[in-house]
Amino acid sequence: MNTPIDVFSEWAQNGKDEGMERHHYQSVMNMINFASSKLSKYSFIDAGCGNGWVIRKVAEDPKCSKAIGVDGSKNMIDKAKRLDVKNKYYCEDLLTWIPNEKADIIHSMEVFYYFENPGDLIKHINNNWIKIGGRLIMGIDFYMENKTSHSWQKECGISIMKLYSEIEWKNFFKNAGLTKVESWRHGESKDWSGTLIVTGVH
Repeated sequence: MNTPIDVFSEWAQNGKDEGMERHHYQSVMNMINFASSKLSKYSFIDAGCGNGWVIRKVAEDPKCSKAIGVDGSKNMIDKAKRLDVKNKYYCEDLLTWIPNEKADIIHSMEVFYYFENPGDLIKHINNNWIKIGGRLIMGIDFYMENKTSHSWQKECGISIMKLYSEIEWKNFFKNAGLTKVESWRHGESKDWSGTLIVTGVH
């Protein structure tokens, strides 16, 4: 079993990371549109940004004043910087990194369950990354109700993948101090429960 960072660093080298945008685009756009629709201007941090595709997309929005990507994989951050010289990228441990300025929207897609204690990460983000009135919004495909995903840890050979239910994820947000916590699923089909999206306000 390899660590999540080892696996994704390898993906950055062999080009497997490029499928992330294709597979997650619709769910990510659903999250971004929800989070930004009522804002006239916003700053944005992508937690676990990979090769930076979400940052590049968000930065196209005239309402976005600043977009920052942070990831634990040096290979991913190196690739993000090669593909995008306009925006800022940081190779850091999400559990300890603190941005210079707090942001209006913190976004994360398919990241939080790779942490041993996701609740600690959510609490750290709520305490240190989000402006008052700002929002954390997370999307994951690996969760209890999405039975198709249960085999992924074995198939991918990743050492840490924490399987929780929708209610448990919502409780992580509430216990971290976030308010107006809500969740929904995006992209459901016959054998696929969709991307679980959870969001809350600082």
